[in-house]
Amino acid sequence: MHMNDRKEHIVKLIQEHDKVDITDLTNHFQVSTMTVRRDLNALEKEGKIIRTHGGAVAAPQLRKEIAYQLKENVHLAEKKAIALKAVSKVADHSTIILDSGTTTLELARLLKDRKGLKVVTNDVLIAAELINSPVDVIVTGGELQHEVGAMFGSHTQHLLQSVYVDQCFLGAHSVDSEGEVRTPSIEKSKIKKLMIEAASETWLLADHSKYGHKTFAYVCHLEELKGIITDERMQARHLHENVAVAKMEGGL
Repeated sequence: MHMNDRKEHIVKLIQEHDKVDITDLTNHFQVSTMTVRRDLNALEKEGKIIRTHGGAVAAPQLRKEIAYQLKENVHLAEKKAIALKAVSKVADHSTIILDSGTTTLELARLLKDRKGLKVVTNDVLIAAELINSPVDVIVTGGELQHEVGAMFGSHTQHLLQSVYVDQCFLGAHSVDSEGEVRTPSIEKSKIKKLMIEAASETWLLADHSKYGHKTFAYVCHLEELKGIITDERMQARHLHENVAVAKMEGGL
């Protein structure tokens, strides 16, 4: 593979996975460590990546969310298990916030038969999922994030500042090793912060793939949340005192 093609592929890998390791790249491209380091150095000079110890992460301007269609079926079993664990925490006749995301969408699908429930969401796909259910749905409005389905901006912020709910079920792009919940953009972090402020308690719904790496914008520390709901592949007990582990289908 030509160097320019390889560099372009490296950028795509970083955008998809938030970070890359030199060892993984050498195996992926079947090239030497020196070749990979040379590619990463060139990309850093071009402002497309930031070198880290043993690898690289995306430069802030290149960090973006993966389109809904590309991530809908990624770790789907884990997302369904997490949603099943989360639905048991939703009380009848309560008001909740569902953050945008594919895991919260799975939770919405389990709430379709609930009566007396009110859902506030900034996700058009979640709203559409509940359109024929008895659930009362309030859509935040705002600017639509294409290919993702989330809404953000001043209209979204205004709505969230005007409500108070029993629970918020929050998604995250990443949770770093220090327990910081993070997202790719400052705009998205603002929305998530307002969701947390609007709720009596907040649960983070995040499968194992979201932990251990760092994206651009800080949202909150895990200690600020009621708890974490994750899958059994994630050893999260050290991150929070209240961790609900979702068992995979067929698990013991």
